[in-house]
Amino acid sequence: MAYVIAEPCIGVKDRACVDACPVDCIYEDEDQLYIHPDECIDCGACVEPCPVDAIFAEDELPEKWRFYAEKNRKFFEGKEGLSPAPGKSKIDERVGN
Repeated sequence: MAYVIAEPCIGVKDRACVDACPVDCIYEDEDQLYIHPDECIDCGACVEPCPVDAIFAEDELPEKWRFYAEKNRKFFEGKEGLSPAPGKSKIDERVGN
């Protein structure tokens, strides 16, 4: 079960979650960031760095934001080859930059 980014991210797109993700599965659209459900390894590393508390395990989404799970899935339909949102390079992190 993947994590989902909900309404508090809209218009914010802080990117702290992008830098924390070990598998680069967070993508950007005009209004918010999205977590690719097939690439997410369910580690939860993105949750705590989010300054607006927008990231939830899919089965823990608040009722008022349940539709974000479907919005997230639909974002990725037919979009093979997308590039993850830019963030600090994982190579930079390993070498201490």
